Amino acid sequence: MALDPQLLEILACPDTHHAPLDYDPQAQTLTCTECGRIFEVRDDVPVLLLDEARGGPAADGGRDASAVDR
Repeated sequence: MALDPQLLEILACPDTHHAPLDYDPQAQTLTCTECGRIFEVRDDVPVLLLDEARGGPAADGGRDASAVDR
């Protein structure tokens, strides 16, 4: 089952920029158009938790990752 198109129109990244998300029905993921975080869709429910997202600023050596190294 695919996500409702009306739901997809209002979903946004839970990070502070609230950018739109691109849906990949094959992979069952939502990808932030700004930060690149990838959120899973489990049993037709988007899991928009930053702690469970893959990719994004910390994963690619961005600001969050460099702050930890200091």
